[in-house]
Amino acid sequence: MASLNKLIWLQRLIVRLRIRFYNKFWGMDIHPTVRISNTAKLDKTFPKGIHIDEWSYVAFGAAILSHDMTRNLKTDTYIGKSCFIGARSLILPGVRVGDGSIVAAGSVVTKDVPPKSIVAGNPAVVVRSGIETDIWGILRKPGEPYLRDALVK
Repeated sequence: MASLNKLIWLQRLIVRLRIRFYNKFWGMDIHPTVRISNTAKLDKTFPKGIHIDEWSYVAFGAAILSHDMTRNLKTDTYIGKSCFIGARSLILPGVRVGDGSIVAAGSVVTKDVPPKSIVAGNPAVVVRSGIETDIWGILRKPGEPYLRDALVK
């Protein structure tokens, strides 16, 4: 069976076009370096409340909300720089995920996530802090060169 890696350029193009569409048509604030899985869900009830900063990654099945119908709430939800939002995780409205943080798969984030930390569970709690992440929330070992530097050159 032939590898689908030959078509990775097409998948990346679709992601870039999707981000442009979200920004222009829906009014979201998503940096062009962000990667979003095709099955990730971003709230379109209050789309202007979605903010995702540079070099972050939203994995498959993750949902980022900016409204709550039961409380008649429309608020801003922020994902910081170099964050990783795990598969099938849920970010509730009004939450701020700090720069360089990782949200584990299947987590339900109900409160703000401090910068440079890993959260997991339902509700999500900090399981580790003081971490370093690179582009797209890849966990970095101390002393390793940044991948971001190689991409920017």
